[in-house]
Amino acid sequence: MTPDAALAALRAEADPARAIEMAAYHKAPREYLGLSNAVTGALATEWRKGAVDQAALVALAQGLWDSDIFEARVAAGKMFVQARMRPNDALAWDWIEGVVPQFDSWAIADAVAQGGQKRVVQVPQRLDVLEEWTASPHLWTRRAAFVFALPFCKARHPSGVEAAARGRVMGWAERLAEDPEWFIQKAIGWWLRDLSKHDPEAVRSWLETHGARLKPFARKEAARHLP
Repeated sequence: MTPDAALAALRAEADPARAIEMAAYHKAPREYLGLSNAVTGALATEWRKGAVDQAALVALAQGLWDSDIFEARVAAGKMFVQARMRPNDALAWDWIEGVVPQFDSWAIADAVAQGGQKRVVQVPQRLDVLEEWTASPHLWTRRAAFVFALPFCKARHPSGVEAAARGRVMGWAERLAEDPEWFIQKAIGWWLRDLSKHDPEAVRSWLETHGARLKPFARKEAARHLP
């Protein structure tokens, strides 16, 4: 699949009326085609499964990304969602890391994060990169650190690697608890909320110590599932 052919397939599904609504909602000044997530995701899955190798996936993702069409960037982000890539996922990770500084939309950022989460789980040492992101002046890069680290919240009985990752991310949350950006506050609340489903005591302890530094809506989000 070439980028031009993929873009043609996306355009074939366009819904102009819905595109107008999406442009008004997302606000970022780019072309919108009006595709649902289901359509974009199905096409991305088809292209991913048909790629001959990781280099071809990266080339397709880059071509889609460079178009700056909303749905094309979302599809690009979904090129790397398989749990493991062999013999390694270095090309995929390099591409993901390269586009993070270009994020300007939560929807595109979250699409890329679907693959980014898998790549961090495959190589947990990439938490070092995420930690660097927490100091970025770019809002969406700081946010990505928390979103990419969400899988480490999921286990009821975490491994040593998962437990260490949780402690590390909670340290990031402590450092950024007074970040004024709404999306950072939301990301911290989201991460703590997900962790509370499996380790409520850790989240309760964090909130008792640092919760007053969060904005009220983020504190409420973090505590949503606490008994």
